[in-house]
Amino acid sequence: MNKAYIIWPFAGLLVFAAFYMNFSKQYAVKQQKAEQAIQEAKKEKTRKELELRKKAIEDAIAAQQVRMAARAAKDKKEEEERAFRASLIDRRNRAYDDVNKRLHPQLERFKSDADEIKDQLAKLELEKKQYSDEEAFLLTFVIQAEANVKTYYNLLDQLAAAEKARADAEAAAKKKS
Repeated sequence: MNKAYIIWPFAGLLVFAAFYMNFSKQYAVKQQKAEQAIQEAKKEKTRKELELRKKAIEDAIAAQQVRMAARAAKDKKEEEERAFRASLIDRRNRAYDDVNKRLHPQLERFKSDADEIKDQLAKLELEKKQYSDEEAFLLTFVIQAEANVKTYYNLLDQLAAAEKARADAEAAAKKKS
């Protein structure tokens, strides 16, 4: 029995050693393959990250070029607008200077002419008022004179009638006498 205590554990150890050797060889290969797979996955991940980074850099450069082109177009447009605005201001200033140099004296002359014409109009209005007042006076005077003429004719008719009556009375008195 003593041998059984040694043989069975030794047999078990041999079976275990066989399995362990077989497992050890396969385990090392599996570990190496797993490690290789992990490293390839890391390399693949790194390669993909590099590709993505490279693509992101290219996209960023393209976007930067688009922004630069847009900024250049915007700057050009603003410069054109500034130049156009400056030319408009220059034209306005030249027109203003022309008006002040050439048309301002003409405007002053027209203003003085207008003042003279206003004075003449005021004088003419005064004369017109005087003439209309005189005409109204003459009309009332003519009406009054015509009324006086009628009154004088009536008085003359009355005097003539009184003269005739007196002459008739004298003639009748002569006849009676």
